[in-house]
Amino acid sequence: MPKMKTHKSAAKRYKVTASGKIQKRQAGIGHLLQHKSGSRKRRIFKMIGVSESHLKLVSHELPYKKYSR
Repeated sequence: MPKMKTHKSAAKRYKVTASGKIQKRQAGIGHLLQHKSGSRKRRIFKMIGVSESHLKLVSHELPYKKYSR
C-alpha cells in the first residue's frame, strides 16, 4: 500500500503536543498591532488548542501526527 500524504500547509500551521493535543496560532497578530492593548497582544501571541468541531478535520490532514519539537 502507498503511504498517505501529510497536508503540508496543515503541518506548518498546527503543532502536536506530547499528550497528543493539537495547537494552533491565534488569529489577529499579523498586523495592525499599534491600536491593540498590550494585554490583548500578550493574550493572542500564545498558542491555543484546536476546537472540538475542527479537531477531526485537522486530524485527517495530519495522518502521521506524533509529538515533535
